[in-house]
This record gives sequence, structure tokens and C-alpha cells, in this order.
Amino acid sequence: MSTPLRRDRDFRRYWLAREVSIMGTLVTAVALPVLVYRLSGSPSLTALIAVVEGLPYLLLGLFSGALSDRLDRRRVMVVADLVAAVAIVSVPLAHWFGTLTAPHALAAGFLTQAAFVFFDGAAFGALPAIVGRDRIGEANAAIWGVGSFLDLGVPMATGVLLAFVDPAVLLGIDALSFVVSAACVFTIRARLSQNRSGLPPLSPRVLVGEVGEGLRFLWRHAGVRSQTVVGFLLSLSGAGFMSLSVPFADRLLGVGTSGWRFGLLFAVWGVGGMLVAGMTPWLLRHLSPNRLTLLWLPVAGVAGIVVTTTSTWLVAVVVMVVWGISYQGVILNSMTYRQQVTPERLLGRVNTAGRMLSFGVGWTGGALGASALAGLVGLRVALVSVVGVGLLAAVFAWLSPLRRLDGRAGGDPDVAPAGSGVGVGAGVGPGPGREAGS
Repeated sequence: MSTPLRRDRDFRRYWLAREVSIMGTLVTAVALPVLVYRLSGSPSLTALIAVVEGLPYLLLGLFSGALSDRLDRRRVMVVADLVAAVAIVSVPLAHWFGTLTAPHALAAGFLTQAAFVFFDGAAFGALPAIVGRDRIGEANAAIWGVGSFLDLGVPMATGVLLAFVDPAVLLGIDALSFVVSAACVFTIRARLSQNRSGLPPLSPRVLVGEVGEGLRFLWRHAGVRSQTVVGFLLSLSGAGFMSLSVPFADRLLGVGTSGWRFGLLFAVWGVGGMLVAGMTPWLLRHLSPNRLTLLWLPVAGVAGIVVTTTSTWLVAVVVMVVWGISYQGVILNSMTYRQQVTPERLLGRVNTAGRMLSFGVGWTGGALGASALAGLVGLRVALVSVVGVGLLAAVFAWLSPLRRLDGRAGGDPDVAPAGSGVGVGAGVGPGPGREAGS
């Protein structure tokens, strides 16, 4: 009988690393857009925060996944954390010396997320190595549940602090969180990577071939392919909202850019996360991850439309809870499904390839589209247009192979099951997209 997760020392270290880092990321997720908005006064420039979150996946995702499947995952995660700490601490330092600009803040956000792309590719494969595939759903729910509790309290506290403390100063909390995360990962005893001996020497040609192997698995596995398309559409929707969330709160709901109401608007996403995390282990005993994805998607689509069409702060807050449950339910089950059905040696590549296509392309495209639309048709119409893509995700999913695939059994008869070792042909911040947070 396996050790309960709460008594598993290595899982506790991994869990602590993620939760501390999530806390710092949540501070930055609220403070960085406010910082850019205050420095520039531009909704379009503020929307670029969401662009720099997704762009690193677009540029680096495929190769970071291939490297994380080759290199020692622990070392990759520790180095990535330390690089991110250096990048984000440059913002409060520049503020201290009076040289901080909006482009500097955007560049720091890009470099931090670029480091996380490498961390993410390694961490995705590290979790199954620590807990085993049969406990992945439980482990993801445990990480998500406490992270959602932080979603509830940290953004609201940050919103209050913004009335008294410059947002640039608050980013120092995120830098410290990366250092703590690196220390926790370094002390994990379990081996996070299988023996990589026998691999051909690394060269550009070999790296491209290994990237191609991950892409072929993603494309040929009907379930992973369908979940990736759903992720792409949902990321378009989520990025559209998050990129314009600060001007949405300021101009359409009239709550400004600081204070308890501003903070609570972001914090209630955490209520939804806590609820779905608590429900998921029980639900997975009765339904497959794919079935849960199908059930959550229509709810997420409708809730997003309601939030972006209201002008009443209280309505937005209440419906954000429903949106948070359903949107994060899709993300949580999508992660679990990919980790269940992907062979160990492909975990990094398949994860980062899926993230590159869904989060990198989708999130970046949604943020850029929302920014452009806001300037052309106005803030409200832009928000409704991009968030409405969430309904399209639900329609696609119900017409896709997800209706007949069961992730608990591997799902696709044409693809080798997880753990077989057989290759194929030679997978928010306080709001949508927290899967990609640090």
C-alpha cells in the first residue's frame, strides 16, 4: 500500500515548492499589470503582460521539453527557479534607483516566464516520478487546492497593499518565492529522471528529432490532441479576459486599481479553485478526466460571458466563483489526463508541446487579439468577443473523440499506454491560466 501523500516527504517538498512559488506569482499577477498600467496609463500596453506570459512557450516550449527529457529534472528546476528570481528582482531594484520603465517591467515578466518554461517541462515529469501514476489526480488536486486557497487570500491582500506600497516593491516577494522553491526541489530525495544512458549525443539534428517524436505522439493520440485544441481555445478566452482585467475592474466595474473590492475581484477565483480541487479526487473515482472536461466546459463558457457583460461588481464576483470552478476543472483534468497517458520518456516533450500550442499560441494570440480589439471596438465588446471563444471550446470538445476516450485506461488503442516505454512513430495567476504559473 502506497504512503499517503501527506506523509510522503518528497511530495511535501515538491508541494511546498509549488505553493510558495504560486504565492509569489499571485502577488506578481496582480501587481505587475497595475505597475505597467500606472507607468503607462495604456490598456493596450497593460495587455502585453499576458502576451509576455505566453510568448516564451511559443518560442521555447518545444526545445525546453526535449531538453528536460534528456537532462536531470531536479537540476533544470533549481536553475530555472534561480534565473527567474534574478529576473524579477530587477524590477524592485530599478524602482529603488529611480530607473524603472514599463518596457523594463515587461522584459522582466518575459524572462521570468521563459525560465518557468524550462521548470515546467521538468516538473511535469517529476511529479509522476514522486507519487506514481495512480496518484497523479490526487496529487494535482492537493497542489491545486492549497494554491486556490492562496488564490483567495493573496490577491485580496495584494489589492489592499497596493493602496500603500508601490507595486514594484511587491515583486520582491515573487523573487524570494523562487529562491525558496529552488531550495525545496534541491532537497527532494527521489530520483526525478530515469536512466538517460544510451541516448545519442546532443546535437541540433538530434534535438529536432526528439522534438518531432513528442509532436507525433501528441498528434497521433486522439485524446491528447483533442485536449490540446480545447486548451488552445480556452487559452484564447482566458488571455482575453486577463489581459484586460485591470481596465475592466477600473472602467467597467468602477472599483479602481487598488483596495479590497479590487483585490476581492481577483481573489474569488481561488474559491472556485478550492472547490474544484476538493471535488476532483471524488469525481475521478466515478468519471474519467475527459468526461469531467466535457461537463465543465459549457459552464465555463457561459460564466465567462456573464462576467464580461455585467456592470455590477457583486454579480461579477459571484459568477467569477462559478467560472473559477469550471475553468480550473478543465485545466486540472487536462493535466491529469496527459500525465496518465504519456510515456515517461516523453513527458517533458508532450507537456511543453501541448503548452506551446495551447498556452503559447492560444494565450499570446488571445492577449494580442484583446489588446487590438480594445483599441478598435472598445473595452466591453473586446472582452465579450474573446471570452466567447470559451463556448467554441465546449462545442469542439463535445464533437471530438473525448466523448469516447477514458484517460484512466490510456484511452487510445492506437497509442502505446503510459509506462510501456514504447514510442510512437520512432499537452493563473489569479484568473484563467494558472496552470502556467510558477
